Amino acid sequence: MTGEAADGTPANRKRIKLALQGGGSHGAFTWGVLDCLLNDPRLEIEAVVGTSAGAMNAVVLVDGLDRGGPQAARARLAAFWNGVSDLAAASPLRPSLLDRMLGPGNMDFSPMWRVVDVMNKVFSPYELNPANANPLLDLLERTVDFPRLRASTQPPLFVCATNVLTGRLRVFERHEMSAPAVMASACLPTLFQAVEVDGSHYWDGGYCGNPPVFPLIYMGGGPDILIVQLNPINIPRVPRDMRSIIDRVNTLAFNSSLMREMRMIRFVTDLIDTGELSNGQYLRINIHTIDAEAELAALNASSKLNADAAFLRRLHALGVRKAQAFLDAHYDAIGQRSSTDIAAKFF
Repeated sequence: MTGEAADGTPANRKRIKLALQGGGSHGAFTWGVLDCLLNDPRLEIEAVVGTSAGAMNAVVLVDGLDRGGPQAARARLAAFWNGVSDLAAASPLRPSLLDRMLGPGNMDFSPMWRVVDVMNKVFSPYELNPANANPLLDLLERTVDFPRLRASTQPPLFVCATNVLTGRLRVFERHEMSAPAVMASACLPTLFQAVEVDGSHYWDGGYCGNPPVFPLIYMGGGPDILIVQLNPINIPRVPRDMRSIIDRVNTLAFNSSLMREMRMIRFVTDLIDTGELSNGQYLRINIHTIDAEAELAALNASSKLNADAAFLRRLHALGVRKAQAFLDAHYDAIGQRSSTDIAAKFF
């Protein structure tokens, strides 16, 4: 029989490390996944790494955990995503009535989406937004207590960005965390000016790792890494319009580093299993994944900028369902083995 800790939680909770992908407003799917995981008293979040929207989810999550545990983290995540939808409600970039009638998510018939899509192919963000205004930065600073976050120690937190000039991945650790560091991780160069942090300029971390899992391995600790995927590996049809082609190119680029890391993890795992490497010296990593590949692959590129409240709530609900299905099917695997066939999924 499992005992209880002083706070009423199970004494032998299973520990997982989270790796959160980016994907624009599709990050609301990750919000739903986290909401479900945080509401399960059998789990403990050991560490988090995030890129782009995943970085935002990561810092809000860890800030909430530091403030008051899992329920406080759920409340902070809800406050952040409600704030995102409030910003969208005040913006002209919204789905049209026809978009809403055809199905939730896409904004292909939104006049402003058409304008934004064309303008972003012609003008840079330095020309379109010379003042570099970004309401999302203000929301992040209102939501997260960054000085408190930097001063605390648990759980470890990593946010990743790409150095524009060197092409190298920068991993911001918890003691370095700031709103600009998070915005650097989410800086798509066609939408935002490069973000300066400590004298260097950064673009979206997805170009080098979406997300990188090596910080979760190098830190030591438990063997279980749960990847929350937003970018589909497989899509149902060949893209034919320019926006869909560009979106697929970005998706391929953003998934490539993760797929390379998965191949390396599989390689090391095979060496451990065959006895060529000692399991005492090398950590055997257990990989788990939660995704909604079919559902997200069915959405168009415009949906990644759609922060309409109804769409975000739908993504959140989808994330809750997928996370609960994962727990129902694979909870027993945590701490014991991978629940994801790495070769079948990533090779």
